[in-house]
Amino acid sequence: MCSGYFLRGRSSRIVSVIYVILRRGVVLGLVLLVSMVGRSQQAAARSAAAPLPIGELVDVDGHRMHINCTGQGKPAVVLESGAGAFSFDWGLVQPQVAKMTRVCSYDRAGSAWSELGPNPRTLKQRVYELHELLGNAKVPPPYVLVGHSAGGTIARLFYEKYPDEVAGIVMVECGHEDSLSFINGKLVRQRELSKGRPVPEARSEMSDADRVIAPEVMKQLEQSLEAMGKPTIDPPYNKLPVNIQQIRLWALAEPKHLLADYNPFEGEEAEAMYKKRLKKEYPLGDLPLIVLHRQEGGYKPATGAITPEQVKQLDAERLVHNQDLVQLSRNSAHIVATNNTHDIHLDRPELVVDAIDQVVDAVRHHNKVKREELVK
Repeated sequence: MCSGYFLRGRSSRIVSVIYVILRRGVVLGLVLLVSMVGRSQQAAARSAAAPLPIGELVDVDGHRMHINCTGQGKPAVVLESGAGAFSFDWGLVQPQVAKMTRVCSYDRAGSAWSELGPNPRTLKQRVYELHELLGNAKVPPPYVLVGHSAGGTIARLFYEKYPDEVAGIVMVECGHEDSLSFINGKLVRQRELSKGRPVPEARSEMSDADRVIAPEVMKQLEQSLEAMGKPTIDPPYNKLPVNIQQIRLWALAEPKHLLADYNPFEGEEAEAMYKKRLKKEYPLGDLPLIVLHRQEGGYKPATGAITPEQVKQLDAERLVHNQDLVQLSRNSAHIVATNNTHDIHLDRPELVVDAIDQVVDAVRHHNKVKREELVK
């Protein structure tokens, strides 16, 4: 589930490119066959221009992942970025949260400073790697998970896998297992992409093939980046500090980040979540939960791309799905943000910080979060 939303800006173009190039025969299956010499050449060519990590690189079963932890206290807050996004995109939220407790942002395998990880890049794999990363970085549970966009799905699946380690969840503009996405000019539900295949279990080992990108795959990735044009800092990312903006330009120019969120079993995992949701009314029980989303969907008709009817369908379903996300827990709150884009953590970071503060307080004092809907 990339996001469940018809996003705008370069991040959405990246997600679209992933669907286009990674469903071609050469890339499908991610057969990464390249020599160790080729790997060394790739690494040498790209590491020279890489900025220093903001946080630290931590080993996770043979590959290093970047994690940036600041502040002190419990519960620890873990910031989960959306598809095509990075740890430093939380740059307006993390410093404020660090004043109340320990908070960690990280880059999934293949993004920014994090090295490529085992394939396939299923949601199961990503949840497992996050769990190992937090353990190896000595960030003890319980965690308050904060997911933006597709990151909300990872937060939910993390709870499903490790329920005793999750104390609360904040969902910011998150997708839904029954969401619609634009694929090849059509609205398609992610679960409808399922071919009924069993989803592989998470892998805890790296092969030589996992560590590199085959020359023909790299060529396609570079061509796709070239077609998208030189990375730019578009609003609201221009609100980030200048040094972070420069790091973001570097990360966006790295071809490997296009592979970080590619999941050939996306349909199967969406279908599984959909079926489980039908069976249980409150899958999160009484877990403190806040669902934060924008008031207006931001969808606009575009000739040859999206019709007025599709715009209405997208926005109507978006509201229904957000209401369903609120119903994941009996202990939940619903906040609707006015005059915002999909990136509320950049448009109105104080709203995200307030939501995190409320969930952290609920965890510390065993309080209920405010149930009523708030429009800010």
